[in-house]
Amino acid sequence: MKSTVLKRMKKRWQKGTFREILADWKWIAAYSRRFQWRVLLYTALGILASTLGLVSSVSGKFLVDVIVEHRADQLWLAALVMAGSALFTLGVSNLLSRVRERLDLDMTNAIRADVFDCVMDAEWQSLNQFPSGDILNRFHSDISTVSANAVGWLPSVIVSVYSFAATFAVIWHYNPMMSLIALSSAPVILLTSRYLVRKQKSYRDHMMEASSALYSFESETLYNLDMIKSFGITDTFSLQLRQLQQQQQRITLAWNMFQIRTNVFMSLLSLLVEFAAYGYTLFLLWGGQITYGTMTLFLQQRNSLSAAFQGLVGIVPGFINGSVSAHRLQGLTSLPRERHLAAELPEGFFRDRLTLKLSGVDFSYESGSNVLHNSDFEALPGQITAIIGPSGEGKTTLLRLLLGIIRPTAGTCDFLSEAHGSLPVSPESRALISYVPQGNSLLSGTIADNLRLARPDASEEEIVAALQLACAWDFVREMPEGIHSSIRERGKGLSEGQAQRIAIARGLLRNAPVLILDEATSALDMETERRVLHSILQKSSGRTCIITTHRTSVLSICDRVYRVTSNSLQQLDRQEIGRILNQQ
Repeated sequence: MKSTVLKRMKKRWQKGTFREILADWKWIAAYSRRFQWRVLLYTALGILASTLGLVSSVSGKFLVDVIVEHRADQLWLAALVMAGSALFTLGVSNLLSRVRERLDLDMTNAIRADVFDCVMDAEWQSLNQFPSGDILNRFHSDISTVSANAVGWLPSVIVSVYSFAATFAVIWHYNPMMSLIALSSAPVILLTSRYLVRKQKSYRDHMMEASSALYSFESETLYNLDMIKSFGITDTFSLQLRQLQQQQQRITLAWNMFQIRTNVFMSLLSLLVEFAAYGYTLFLLWGGQITYGTMTLFLQQRNSLSAAFQGLVGIVPGFINGSVSAHRLQGLTSLPRERHLAAELPEGFFRDRLTLKLSGVDFSYESGSNVLHNSDFEALPGQITAIIGPSGEGKTTLLRLLLGIIRPTAGTCDFLSEAHGSLPVSPESRALISYVPQGNSLLSGTIADNLRLARPDASEEEIVAALQLACAWDFVREMPEGIHSSIRERGKGLSEGQAQRIAIARGLLRNAPVLILDEATSALDMETERRVLHSILQKSSGRTCIITTHRTSVLSICDRVYRVTSNSLQQLDRQEIGRILNQQ
C-alpha cells in the first residue's frame, strides 16, 4: 500500500503538478513579503480576535453557572468579563477589517502595476498571442484572486490552526471524550478533500477560460461597433454573446450543483456529530458530571471546533484558486521583454540629422513565411521617403521594424549620425521618432492632453503652433474651449479628417529628428492634404520624413520611393515614379 502511494506521488511530481503549484505560490509569496509587517499585524489581530472569542465563551460558561447556582457575589464579575471581552472583540474585529481592506488595496495595486509594466514592455509578437479580453480578465479577476490569497491565505492558515488547537484544548480540558466527538467528522472530511481539490481546480480552469472568452468577445465587439452596425449584423453578435453566456452559465451552474451536493453531505455529517455531542452532554448533565454552563460551552465550542476544522480544509480550494490565477498572471509577466540598449541613448542623436537604414533585412512572423527578405532601405535627412505597395505586402511590418516594435530575423536596422556614428533601432530609439499612426489614435481627454502625450512639458503656445502646422487650428479655435475642449475615446465627436490632423499635430509637437506618417493623410481631401504636407515640409528642414501612402499624387513631393512587393523592397527610379504619376 505504501509503495503504491509513493508511486502515485512520484508520478504526480513528474507531471509537474506539485512543482507548478509550489512555483505559483513562491510568486505569490514574493508579494506577501513586500508587506510582511502588515501581514504579521493582520495575523496577530486574527489570533487576538480568536482568543477573545474563546475568553467570551468561557466567561459565558461561568456566567451560566453563577446564575444557576445563585452565586450573587460572582455575578457582576462574570458579566463584566463577558461584556468586556465582547466589546473588545468588536473593536478588534473592526480594526482587523480596516487593516485587511488597506492591505488588499495596496497588494492589488502593487500586483496590477507590476503586471501592467510587464505587459507594456513585452515583446510584440509574444503579447499578441493573448486576446485583449483575456488580458483584461487576468488584470481584474486573477489579480483580485492572487491579491486576496497574498494577503489572507497564510494568516488564515495560522489563525485557523490556532483557533482549532485552542478550541480543542479548551474542550479537552473539561472533557477529552467530548473533544473527540466534536472532531469525529474530521476523517471523512480529510478523505473527501482530495476529490474536492481536484474538482475545484478543474472547474476553476474552465470558468476562467469561459470568462476570458466572454471578455474578449465583448471587448472586440465594442471596439468594432461602428463596423458591426454598418453591416447590419448586430443580431448575429447578440446571438454569439448569448451562446458564450450559456457556455459560462453551464460551467458555473455545474460547479454550483457540485457545491450544493457537497454542502448537503457536509451538513448532514455535521448534524450527526451535533446530535451525538448533544446527546453526550445531556447524558453527562443527567449524571451530574457537568454543569449547565459546561454544557453550554461544549455545544458552543463543538460548533467552533467543527467550523475551525472545516476552515482549515476550506483553505485548500483557496490555495488552488490562488495557484491557478497566479499561473495565468505569470503567463503575462514571463513574456519575453523588448531588447533594450545597454546604455542610455546618446543626447547628440536628438540634435543630429539622422539617416534611417536597413541592410539585408529578413523578417517573418512566428506563424508564417518571410514578409521581408534580404531587403535594403534608406531614408536620408532633409528628404521625404515614401513607401508604397498593396495592402498586406509588408508596409506595416517595415514601420514596425523602424520603430523597434519587432526585430529583424537577419540583417541590421540602424540610425546613422555623421557626428555620433550608428545606433541600432531599439525601444529607446523611438524617442528619435515622431510617429503618426494610421486610423483614429486619439484618447479620451482634452485636445491639449492628447498633444501632450508627445511632449508633456509643451506650452499652450507650442500646442497652438503644432495645430496650425497640421491645419487643425481653424476648427479647434472654433470649439467651445479651444485646446481644452474634451473629446471622447477614439476621438468620437470629431470627423475622421479632424482627428487625423490633431494626430499629425501631436507628431509635429514631438519635434523628433525623424517623422513617420503612416497613411496619416488618408482621411483628408486632396487640397487639405497638400496644405498639410507643404506645411510639414516648411517646418521639417533637415528632418528625415517617411510616409506610407496609397495616394500616388503625394509622390511628386517625395525624394525617394520604395515599393513593397513580393517580400522585398524595391527603390523606384525617377522614370518609374514619373510613369506612376502620369497614370493618375
